Amino acid sequence: MSDADGDGAWVSLFSGGKDSSWALYRALETGFDVRRLVTVHPTDESYMYHVPATDLATLAAESIGIDLLDVHPGDLEAGSATDSSVQGDDELEPLEAALTDLDRELEGGLAGVTAGAVESEYQTNRIEGMCNRLDCELFAPLWQRDPRTLAESMLEAGFEIVIVQVAARGLDESWLGRTFDRDALTELESLHEDYGVHVLGEGGEFETLVVDAPHMSRRIDLEYEPEWDGTRGSIRVTDAQLR
Repeated sequence: MSDADGDGAWVSLFSGGKDSSWALYRALETGFDVRRLVTVHPTDESYMYHVPATDLATLAAESIGIDLLDVHPGDLEAGSATDSSVQGDDELEPLEAALTDLDRELEGGLAGVTAGAVESEYQTNRIEGMCNRLDCELFAPLWQRDPRTLAESMLEAGFEIVIVQVAARGLDESWLGRTFDRDALTELESLHEDYGVHVLGEGGEFETLVVDAPHMSRRIDLEYEPEWDGTRGSIRVTDAQLR
């Protein structure tokens, strides 16, 4: 992984969630020439990618002003691979193929890829291996940083973050649609002590959507309905538009 710039185009792996959005924001602040956002749309539970609300990445990309490329891995069903390692490799193939095409299409080729991984070696090792094969850099500004410090940095920068899915003990229906702010962060730290909940949701405890940030020209306004099964849930977006 590198913090160094290089000739050619940068591509940002982008779900619309806080971690990938922060990686993109830091890349832009650093001066990288980010010319594409790439959103992977998993069909179900995924070992590699942020799953809920990825369709909203289109609106986010419009607000950011960078062209978005959608990648659909296909009909890989949850549990279809008996080994998580095999499924992770399978899920990476269409992304690598898309980046290979971009390397040929973008002027100057592919200089590097941004990723929002914090602690997941499973995810980061695969992305780093892919970048090695593509002969490009990996920019992962969240990697192995203190989670509380990262969260504070996002909030101080002006990120408005909404929780769109929860799946952990201690996180009930009231968290669906809640703003990820300092009060929420304090509660998450208590839940970390009680239940082991990661304050950034790195273990899949919750997922987020960034609806406004300094690098976005317009805010995403959402209308939604919470869907809760008693132990986990998500928001079902009924309407979304740029203010």
